[in-house]
Amino acid sequence: MRFYLISDNVDTQVGMRLSGIDGIVVHETAEVQKALNEVIEMDDVAVVLITETLLSLCSDMIYDLKLNRKRPLIVEIPDRHGNGRTKDSITRYVREAIGIKI
Repeated sequence: MRFYLISDNVDTQVGMRLSGIDGIVVHETAEVQKALNEVIEMDDVAVVLITETLLSLCSDMIYDLKLNRKRPLIVEIPDRHGNGRTKDSITRYVREAIGIKI
């Protein structure tokens, strides 16, 4: 089983390629959807890494895949510009989930 990257910039792809992870660079919503459809048909791909920017382009499709398919695992990664989350996003998620301020 292997990893596969769907990225919106070449720098991320080159960095992942140096660690042995193949991938593709796309920019449009239709390209992301096509890449996802192709990768879920690959029997040897266990984990798909996708940048936050691309996830925001077709979040409904990705969340549907996450909920209804066991394989591949889809993992959101920050792009080279950092992530779009605020600095206390994990704390906020915990507070919303269990109602305890930490």
